[in-house]
Amino acid sequence: RAEFCFPPRSQAQLAAGEAAGEAAQLAAGGDAVVYLCGNSLGLQPRRARDYVLEEMDKWATQGVEGHFSDGPRPWVTINEVGLSELAEIVGANEDEVVSMSSLTVNLSSLLVSFFQPQADRNKILIESKSFPSDYIAVRTQLQSRGLDPELCMLQASPREGEETLRTEDILALVEQHADDLALVMLPGIQYYTGQLFQMGKLTAEIKRLTDGKCVVGFDLAHAVGNAELKLHDWGVDFAVWCSYKYLNSGPGGIGGGGGGAGA
Repeated sequence: RAEFCFPPRSQAQLAAGEAAGEAAQLAAGGDAVVYLCGNSLGLQPRRARDYVLEEMDKWATQGVEGHFSDGPRPWVTINEVGLSELAEIVGANEDEVVSMSSLTVNLSSLLVSFFQPQADRNKILIESKSFPSDYIAVRTQLQSRGLDPELCMLQASPREGEETLRTEDILALVEQHADDLALVMLPGIQYYTGQLFQMGKLTAEIKRLTDGKCVVGFDLAHAVGNAELKLHDWGVDFAVWCSYKYLNSGPGGIGGGGGGAGA
């Protein structure tokens, strides 16, 4: 808790604190606040303000030369900052991950590379209640390849009366379509139910059932920084994530993704 700023219990409390010039003190205190909204926006790290001001000062005092500054974080190589830490968080090698763009843009870009439909292998499997932007990205990808989403987008659903997907049911659907399935894309953690998927087992079994001919990817928006990940060891082909939830980068924070050992 000491590393993060906690919002006050109410806007009235915040307004009272600001009126007394104590907004920062309120945010720093927060002992009585239990914050359970990290699935939407993570708390602000205390050091974030200092880092932002350092970059503003660099811009003010160095201008364009800030790209090649001798100090910390020259802008021309800013994409390399934190790369080793990010690789450790997702359980991958540094040359398998990148921080860039937004989750949905990254997902669309990776689908262009990893979804290579053939005449007899052209289907994508997702969950039936996937995050809306994931659903649209997959549907759009199929349409862009001249494929009918009604025929080529398979959706795994929970059993009647259940809220979560059983691993065995996902694998049964994979086995049923082992000869025509080109790609499986599932969440690491389901955004609504909170179900943690068995990513390692799913990846291994999907590869086995399709003789290694099906690509496996995960949307880790709610898993990165929240669950243990071993993308490289699991042989996951690709993954995408955002950083403003459990990585606490702030609203509009840059996304990330990569191709792993299975690629």
